[in-house]
Amino acid sequence: QVRLVESGGGLVRAGGSLRLSCVYSGNFFSISSMAWHRQAPGKQRERVATITSGGSTNYADSVKGRFTISRDNAKKTVYLQMNSLRPEDTAVYYCNNSPGATFVWGRGTQVTVSS
Repeated sequence: QVRLVESGGGLVRAGGSLRLSCVYSGNFFSISSMAWHRQAPGKQRERVATITSGGSTNYADSVKGRFTISRDNAKKTVYLQMNSLRPEDTAVYYCNNSPGATFVWGRGTQVTVSS
């Protein structure tokens, strides 16, 4: 069974940066497309970035040009580099496979951006 552990969140001022990590425990990471999602208080979870097994990426319009998703297959880790953070980026961030987010969700990592 795949286990996902997110880390790297924190409190940052608007305009600042954070780098999130998601460690994947299990098989088939290198052939899995992965995605970062986020859920703000009172809102539905939304997907913000996706990376395929071949390294192709896709971003939600709200983060395009500011966030970068990457992966290290040797470490079974997916990253999300977040720059030019805005208060509206405040949320709990999660990773999962893509499409479908079929793995059990991890606990996520809280990102809080102050204005």
